[in-house]
Amino acid sequence: MKITDRFRKWLGRDDRAVRVPRIRSFEAAKVDDLTFGFSSASSAVDVDIAAALERLRGRSRQLANNNDFARKFLQQVEVNVVGPTGFSLQVTAHDGARLDVLANTLIEQSFADWGRRGACEVSGQLSFVDVQRIVATTVARDGECLVRMIRGAEAQNPWQFALQVLDIDRLPIGYNVTLANGGRIVMGVELDRYGRPVAYHLHRTHPGTASGQYRTGDTERVPATDILHVFRTSRPEQRRGVPAMHTAMLRLEMLGKFDLAAMVAARKGAETLGFFVSQTGDAPRLDGVADDGNQVTTSVPGQYDTLPAGVDFRPYDSRYPSDVYGAFVKASLRGIASGLGVSYNSLASDLEGVNYSSIRAGVLEERDAWMQWQNWMIEAFMSPVYEGWLRAGLLAGAIGFAGGTPLPATKVDKFASHRWQGRRWAWVDPLKDTQANIAAIEAKLKSRRQVIDEQGGDLDEVWAQLQAEAALAQSLGIELAAAPPPVTDDERVTSSP
Repeated sequence: MKITDRFRKWLGRDDRAVRVPRIRSFEAAKVDDLTFGFSSASSAVDVDIAAALERLRGRSRQLANNNDFARKFLQQVEVNVVGPTGFSLQVTAHDGARLDVLANTLIEQSFADWGRRGACEVSGQLSFVDVQRIVATTVARDGECLVRMIRGAEAQNPWQFALQVLDIDRLPIGYNVTLANGGRIVMGVELDRYGRPVAYHLHRTHPGTASGQYRTGDTERVPATDILHVFRTSRPEQRRGVPAMHTAMLRLEMLGKFDLAAMVAARKGAETLGFFVSQTGDAPRLDGVADDGNQVTTSVPGQYDTLPAGVDFRPYDSRYPSDVYGAFVKASLRGIASGLGVSYNSLASDLEGVNYSSIRAGVLEERDAWMQWQNWMIEAFMSPVYEGWLRAGLLAGAIGFAGGTPLPATKVDKFASHRWQGRRWAWVDPLKDTQANIAAIEAKLKSRRQVIDEQGGDLDEVWAQLQAEAALAQSLGIELAAAPPPVTDDERVTSSP
């Protein structure tokens, strides 16, 4: 059936005299010589992921092991998402209209004790900050991360709650089953009929052997309430995550090989001055005496060299490093940086030609992207860990006053109120930003808490430190100098002598 016939049928008429308007279309949907090879196939996201995930993950790990820029990207994720000290917990439980400062402080201190190495993670080798770094970099490299929550005596700590970080290879990609209850297992994830995870089918031991070969083994069914399957979702009904470097992988690999070949060529050019060529094609003797008895001299400063009769010298001129090498690498890295979602200057460690305005504009956009990473990690990992730890710790009576009286487990919903504060960054010119914040506070456009939050601090802690500092200074008889008033524009103008 032609398009015009279908259009008439859609109108409910079959009048050949009906004028059919010209149908508009999208240029990108055309099929012609220019779009040959431009795939238009559409399939479920899980189908695409199942077909490519194992290869994508293997190549991402290969780049992480051997490619400088892939390694730099993972370092950026670790530094900017987690930071040097990890996320900061701020419990916000209220007692009526006011914050319950005492309970909040007790819970925060107890959580900090749990987060030390030897308590929060079942192997005893990781602190909670270490776990955060592993989760962030694993999601960036592998696309997803598995963390099992261990409760009860097996946690081996007073809170009866610990974490076990698992290799994502334990979740089999090829395990797909339709269940009789209307649910299904998709790449190892058991779902109900609404798509909510019910359980995870994990290999009891890592499927990879020492030789690198994979084997099929028994799996165990772990309830979804015990598993944190951490990955970033890009499409609806997505059940598994893909590496963050997937769009930049090909360029990273090709650039790495090009860079290595260019360095080898440059080294070859530096080491090789040329070649000796004989008229007969035989290799000339260059051991000091030629076949005709003539002496072959070696290079001596200030003296010309001689060659035996019939031997010519052909110089070797390498093109590397060439004039276009730097421009090509820079253009490639710009595309790679766009695929990774970072700025070229930070990825390439290249600040050449950057001024204050341009770097500030680039830094603002990049920091917004890192804060998106932080917000995702808070929702997907940090908050579920805190809520699981809080319930287990209150039931175990491990969170309480110094005298041994525990906080009541019946108020778990009250104590569950919290927020996480991710790391923040200093500006290139902090004086201007500080003055702008002071002006915003005086104009009642910002609160002090908002300003301190933007800097990665906690208002309660800052004021407590200021109070303790003032008390200590007073006890030692030290008079703290008052802060000088801000300098006005008129005071900045000085008269010339």
